[in-house]
Order: sequence, then structure tokens, then C-alpha cells
Amino acid sequence: MAFYPQERLALFIDGPNLYNAARGLNFDIDYRRLLQLFQSKGRLIRAFYYTALAEEQDYSPIRPLVDWLDYNGFTMVTKPMKEFTDATGRRRFRGSMDIELAVDMMDLADKLDHVVLFSGDGDFCRLVEAVQRRGVRVTVVSTIRSQPPMASDDLRRQADMFVDLFDLAAHISRPGGRDAGGGQAGGQPTTLPPNDAPPA
Repeated sequence: MAFYPQERLALFIDGPNLYNAARGLNFDIDYRRLLQLFQSKGRLIRAFYYTALAEEQDYSPIRPLVDWLDYNGFTMVTKPMKEFTDATGRRRFRGSMDIELAVDMMDLADKLDHVVLFSGDGDFCRLVEAVQRRGVRVTVVSTIRSQPPMASDDLRRQADMFVDLFDLAAHISRPGGRDAGGGQAGGQPTTLPPNDAPPA
């Protein structure tokens, strides 16, 4: 499936899911490059990033990323994590953003032609189906190359197109970092090269 230059795109990024998928492939995402890649594919209307934050901690390792994304073209959707005690008495945190992502996607569906969902969570199957019924094409970005695979088989089947994050690593990994193949980033493009890139 192609990305058409005049289509209206939106990115919906399940932050923790994307982080775990990239970590499973041994690379770090350069969010500026990710944004530029999809800006080159069509008219990018919005890029949402969803994550829960532990607010009572003095320092959260994700806070600098959240602040950077907020100032650099992403729409941040956050909420505080909920604390609970598990059966063994350990203090745990939980923070699902699935409802927020679903509400935003349904709200914008009538204003979009193509949605790119960065998540492998099978809970999104019904959401993808509902958006498709409104005439919106849906691309899912996750990975089946990690151990264990991060992408639900049901979600892959429901999507109009599935793109393995492994295939985007050369385009969106941090410069100088390790790419998904274990070498230096910047290898040969395999999927979704920028529209102005020379053929591989």
C-alpha cells in the first residue's frame, strides 16, 4: 500500500509499546527523523504520543523525552500512573493509555485519510476496524522480529498494511546508534523510504 502525497495522515504512538519494540530490536528511535519521514509521506495533520507518568517520583527518566516531544511537533497525551500493591505485597504502577488513544483516533477519523498506529497491542483490533469503516486506511507499525514478537497477529490481519519496525530502523534510528541489524544506523532503506530518496 502506498502513501499518497495529498492524503491527510496522523500518527498515534503508544509510547511504552514502541519503546519496548525498538528495545527488542536493539535500537533507539530518533523522533525528529520519525516525524520527518512521515511528513514526507503526505499531509501530516497530527502526531500523538501517549504515555503515563509517575508523578510522585523526584525524577522520571521519561520526562526529558516528553518535554522534547512536546516542543518539537508532537501532541503529548499523558496521565499519572496508578499505584497498587500486588499479591506479593510489592508496590507496582499501572498506566494504560488505550482509551485516550482510541477516543482521539475516533474523534479525528472523519478528518483523516490514513492513520499510522505505532503499537502491536491486539486490544486495538476493534478500534482499527471502526476507523476503517469510516473510510480511513490504517497502517500498523510494530515488530514480529523481536523475542517475543510485539505485534498481535489479529492486529496485523486487521490493518490495511503492517510495517515491521525493523524495516524502518535505517530511517528512524538515532545517528551513530546501533540499528536493528546490529550494525551502525543508516544502512540501506528497506521500507517506506522518503519520497525524495534515490532508489536503493
